[in-house]
Amino acid sequence: MLDSVEIRPLLAAGVLLSTALTDAVYVLFTSAVVRRRRLAAATWSSCWYLLSAFAVISYTRNWVYVCFAALGSWIGAYISMTLLRRPGLHREDAQE
Repeated sequence: MLDSVEIRPLLAAGVLLSTALTDAVYVLFTSAVVRRRRLAAATWSSCWYLLSAFAVISYTRNWVYVCFAALGSWIGAYISMTLLRRPGLHREDAQE
């Protein structure tokens, strides 16, 4: 079964990138919800769904791309959480 798996590098990179961006946007969406910023939350939410659509459509045709989606998800969440921890990015962060 694994012998018939063909990985297209550009598609794999696209899935990885789109899930990395999806998770980064999800973190920003959650941050906006916690801060009760309606416009920002609604905007990030719509971006989240647009980005996730590419990954879902891509990897439902071939299960191998789920691995690239998972890796991209991890990268996006890690980087966005790292950037949110930077002092001065948000007023609340400067008080920590």
